[in-house]
Amino acid sequence: MKFLLLLFSAALLSTGMFAQNFKSIFNGKDLTGWTNNGTEKWYVENKELVCESGPDKQYGYLSTNKNYKNFELTLQFKQEANGNSGVFIRSTIEGTKISGWQVEVAPANKHTGGIYESYGRGWLIQPKAEDEQWLKMGEWNKMRIVVIGDEVTSWLNGHKMVYLKDEKIGKGQGFIALQIHDGGGIKVRWKKIKIKELD
Repeated sequence: MKFLLLLFSAALLSTGMFAQNFKSIFNGKDLTGWTNNGTEKWYVENKELVCESGPDKQYGYLSTNKNYKNFELTLQFKQEANGNSGVFIRSTIEGTKISGWQVEVAPANKHTGGIYESYGRGWLIQPKAEDEQWLKMGEWNKMRIVVIGDEVTSWLNGHKMVYLKDEKIGKGQGFIALQIHDGGGIKVRWKKIKIKELD
């Protein structure tokens, strides 16, 4: 009996320590810790981060003030209109010209979870056709991204979408950013944005 109690206590402790490793990078109140790049709209509503096309209908990015190299990122998003967005990793920016890699967030059958290199090689990998079904348009979706060295893996609603090993990504450095695509008519909500930095 004592052994079982010790085992249970150890399990609880390890679970607690694991949870503590994740840090929220969106406080649910304002854009502290982030920088708005461009003229598109980024604001907080009901403890959710909202990105919305502005009158200029251009690209917009909300980037972390801190750079992240190796990490596990989890977040939730809901596409209210169009939904063409994304999560950039190891990126840099000049104005609204971003250099880096995007884990796609897009409308149905537009490769959410795939990896795209902006102003570079374009699509590096897209999900299999049968995995496009895991996106829930108009509902909350859970995304998980793990970046270690030259490897990137993405999951959507618990399903693995892509795995990529790429030398150029391995050499990349920079921030994490959320995107508004150009063209107008886009509105996406985000919440529970958490990160665990890895060695």
